[in-house]
Amino acid sequence: MFRAAVFLAIAALVAGPARAQQVTEIFKCKGADGHWTYTNDRREAEKQKCEVVTRQVNVAPATKAPTASRNARPGEFPKESATERASARERQREILEKELVTEQAALAKARQDLAAQEAVRSGEERNYARVQERLQPFKDSIETHEKNIEALRRELNNLYR
Repeated sequence: MFRAAVFLAIAALVAGPARAQQVTEIFKCKGADGHWTYTNDRREAEKQKCEVVTRQVNVAPATKAPTASRNARPGEFPKESATERASARERQREILEKELVTEQAALAKARQDLAAQEAVRSGEERNYARVQERLQPFKDSIETHEKNIEALRRELNNLYR
């Protein structure tokens, strides 16, 4: 199965670009050793009495991919004005500041949740390890929010360099 897929892909590449009314055929042939092979060579397929697997008729000429970006000179590239660049930085700063405020609120909430959970003692948690195990997700949440805040502040500082 894998060989067939690889061979079909190779055969499609060998077939070349499409031209007006070009017919591409893929043939499936059983070799003397019992293995199946695929070919797009009609003469070879007729000798081995192979069966047609696919037939494709291409009626439109091939179009070349645009090569402007490869051959373009630096002066031809679109340019960003200073006002557009400043506007983009301002939008980025606003977004980062909103995320920072959101993370700070989430950190405050996580700290409140931890404090509330530290005040709760159930009878099932007789040893300190179980209490720590129960509180660990709350501590992890606080640590994550603190790291996010630190990263956002770093990004804000990098904007002004």
